[in-house]
This record gives sequence, C-alpha cells and structure tokens, in this order.
Amino acid sequence: MTDLYCVFGNPIAHSKSPFIHAAFARETGESVIYEARLAPVDGFAEAVRAFVAAGGRGANVTVPFKEEAFRMCAALTPRAKRAGAVNTLSFVDGQCCGDNTDGAGLVADIVDNLGFSPAGRRILLLGAGGAARGVVEPLLATRPATLVIANRSSDKAQLLADIFADLGPVRASTFADLAGNTFDLVINATSASLSGAALPLPAGLFAPASLAYDMMYGKGETPFLAQARMQGAGRCADGLGMLVGQAAEAFFVWRGVRPATAPVLAELRAALGG
Repeated sequence: MTDLYCVFGNPIAHSKSPFIHAAFARETGESVIYEARLAPVDGFAEAVRAFVAAGGRGANVTVPFKEEAFRMCAALTPRAKRAGAVNTLSFVDGQCCGDNTDGAGLVADIVDNLGFSPAGRRILLLGAGGAARGVVEPLLATRPATLVIANRSSDKAQLLADIFADLGPVRASTFADLAGNTFDLVINATSASLSGAALPLPAGLFAPASLAYDMMYGKGETPFLAQARMQGAGRCADGLGMLVGQAAEAFFVWRGVRPATAPVLAELRAALGG
C-alpha cells in the first residue's frame, strides 16, 4: 500500500518538497506519494482534517502555518514544544503529532554542506516568527559567542530571547538597534524574500568573512542575499540545502529511514541554474 503525505502552505506552487520526497522514496524504496496542497489562510485546520480523512499519514507545514500547526497538535516532540512551531505532522491512530525539523536541516546545511562552524561566532537571526522559533535551540546548541534575534519591533524578539535564555547567550534587538554591531553569520528567517522586499538593515553588519544565509530560495539571488552581498558579506547561501535537510529529517520521522541528501541537493541546484 502506498502512503500519502503532503506539504501545506500559502503560497505553495514554488515548493520543491514533492520533488525531494519523490527522490527520497526512489532512493530508499519506500512506497510514498507526496503532494503540495494550498491551504486557505483562514482554513488550515480544515485542510488538515480533509487530508487525514483522505488517508494522509503525515504532512510538512510551511509559511504561514507553522505556529497554527503547533496549536492544533495533541502531542509534540521536545524540540517542537521548545520551538512553539511545527513543520512536520504525523497522524497516528487519529492523533495529530507535531515535530520541528527546521533547525536540524539548517545546522546540517551550514556545518556539513557549507563547512561553516558557528561555534564561538556572532550570529544574527532576522525575524521572530515560526521560522525563527524552529532554529533557535539548534543554533544555540552549536555554542556561538552570541545569538541576537532581531525583529522590526522588539516584543516578539524579546519573547524568543526569554524562552531560550537558559540555553545560551541570546538577546533581542530591533533592526534599527543593530547599528554598530558586526556578525559572522546572518540568517534571514523573515518572509521578505517571498515578496521581494528589502529589510531595513543598518550598514556594517557583516564581518569580512561572514556568511549570509537566507532560509528562502529561488532561481537566482534572493533579495536578502543581494542586499547582503552589497553590504559586504563574505559568502552568501540560500535555503535550498536547509530545505533538503529538514525534508530528510521529516522522512526519517515518518518512515524510520534517513535518506542521503547530497544527490537531491545537486539535482535541485542544477534545475535552478546554480
């Protein structure tokens, strides 16, 4: 019997997750069908219930539903509970179980694929929504010198800093208050790149050998990475490797098999022209 999985989002047409999971299924011999499903902004829970009723076994969750997914779960893994956001749902015996594989995917991409060690480095995380919440704990686990969470307004950033303060050196900031600070790793966890918007970042944020990382990806350079390059970032990377890494972790959660990521990432890079 072939098991049904999907990714929910809005927008969702750009998603590469169906390609990735089809490749994982071929590689591992798992019998899986994986679809992209557009959920109404005000109808996510209904879309999930309809999917489960149709036989769905699990689902990924992307923008803008990760925090709503967290609230609807009957059971949560420790990393999802800490993050307050869910990107991986499993449906077991009628129960909705939530996990968060984003942080594992991000750190694997930065450390293994890009060869950048965050240990002892100054990290800036831009944004304080569901995407940011899912990666704070794994980033602090790499033992950075400091992790600054910056947002347009300080309230949400301060809330995240307070939640994770027991795990390492983390503090909150507004974008404007970043002036005069320099970072080795700057991660964009906002959705600005989806809308083509530039972030109001002060000059001088990027150390000479810094890595600018955008969780978003697309054909060509994202707006954030273009902005980072112009402001002096040493290296730039999009979130395609994170996407593949978190997908592999989700596949492992569902199937108990951990697929290799390098061949799929190389194929996606080629398809996107880079």
